[in-house]
Amino acid sequence: MGKTTGFMDYDRCDAECESPKERIKHFREFHTPLSKEEQEIQGARCMACGVPFCQAGQMIAGMASGCPLHNLVPEWNDLIYHGNWEEAYYRLKKTNNFPEFTSRVCPALCEAACTCNLHGSPVTTKANEYGIIENAYEKGYAKACPPKARTGKKIAIIGSGPSGLTVADQLNKRGHLVTVFEREDKPGGLLRDPRREPGGVQRDQYPAGIHLHFHVSQAV
Repeated sequence: MGKTTGFMDYDRCDAECESPKERIKHFREFHTPLSKEEQEIQGARCMACGVPFCQAGQMIAGMASGCPLHNLVPEWNDLIYHGNWEEAYYRLKKTNNFPEFTSRVCPALCEAACTCNLHGSPVTTKANEYGIIENAYEKGYAKACPPKARTGKKIAIIGSGPSGLTVADQLNKRGHLVTVFEREDKPGGLLRDPRREPGGVQRDQYPAGIHLHFHVSQAV
């Protein structure tokens, strides 16, 4: 995976971010992403580990080590190194329903478990994930793919935060018809801050089979 000597040839270069004192003044994104060319070089640093701990997702002494989603990290690092961004997106979506969430707010347990991190700097896996999903939206790879067959079963989900939407996506892929009820006017839960300024990321794209109802607030 990646370039055989990439972890020795290239230094870690991550997306720059605003200082905390500056970012608390607004609700826009505060990272400046790398270019695709720079991201491909970072993908080259993935070192073809015999055991890729980054994707293990194991509990060790009560603490999580590696990606809890078991993302196929070495595979899509290798794919972006070779410039195959579309296939990298498909490999990422194999295990991750919403990389547009995790590439922004995940604490990057994969990087903490990266073998490169033992004697150097880990691969910029979180930034690579961000680059993959942003490129997928830009190129049109990220689109709704409804299942070919339906079970006829209907399922209701309360709340359209990341967990609710992930469950809805999984059930829809299995062929069920899903209805999500949300008390606010838009989905996203706590990830959608009502104070956010214009220009933030807003992607309201739902596969056929998932229906959302807003302004639903009913005591149970």
